[in-house]
Amino acid sequence: MGKLAGKVVVITGANSGIGLASAKRFVAEGAKVFMTGRRARELEDAVNAVGHGAVGIPGDISRMEDLDAVFSQVQRDAGQIDVLFANAGGGDFAALADITEAHYDRIFDTNVKGTLFTVQKALPLLKDGASIILTGSTSATTGIPDFSVYSASKAAVRNFARGWILELAPRKIRVNVLVPGATSTPGWHGLSSDKEFNQEMIRAVEATTPLGRLAGPAEVAAAALFLASDDSSYVNGSELFVDGGAAQI
Repeated sequence: MGKLAGKVVVITGANSGIGLASAKRFVAEGAKVFMTGRRARELEDAVNAVGHGAVGIPGDISRMEDLDAVFSQVQRDAGQIDVLFANAGGGDFAALADITEAHYDRIFDTNVKGTLFTVQKALPLLKDGASIILTGSTSATTGIPDFSVYSASKAAVRNFARGWILELAPRKIRVNVLVPGATSTPGWHGLSSDKEFNQEMIRAVEATTPLGRLAGPAEVAAAALFLASDDSSYVNGSELFVDGGAAQI
């Protein structure tokens, strides 16, 4: 029997990368998985790749009406949530002198507001003893030039977990932060429209990571499975780094 047999899981940002890899791993462990993503066609392809009865619900987590639609469908189809993986997020580079209001709003609306209201709107469906997984970033621990808005947004996500474990303690709901390092995803390979810049970034990360390479999405998904399952039943409010050691030196 799989580690998530009979469990209902919602994964935001599941149309590619870590979210997609996690959906594949979770269904393999017996979960009923609901996948969300902003790009409907890409999400449809991802759901087909996952199979096993996975359900795709298009939506942008920064839009309250989209979140309402997601959880309304989950309620109709499943009636509960055992695991919420608030994975959707993103960001791009801008030097301090070049940061615009639009740049700030785009990142904070998704990473901070979107994460907050994803969890809030899921609360009525979350079972007592459920697991919430938030996606953090090593950039909240180590400074990266021209990436300060994204880094600050992920520092906020980490602090959500600290507060929420206290608020949700009466329901025994665990909240942990999964912290991927540089991972071989479309987002990482498309950090910039300048392909040479992207390659330079990857080479720089590989050179400063003790394991000397990017993570594979499946490696991060394995850590997400640990946080989702009863294997982590006494892990709460923690940060689980899956970064090849990059943020530890």
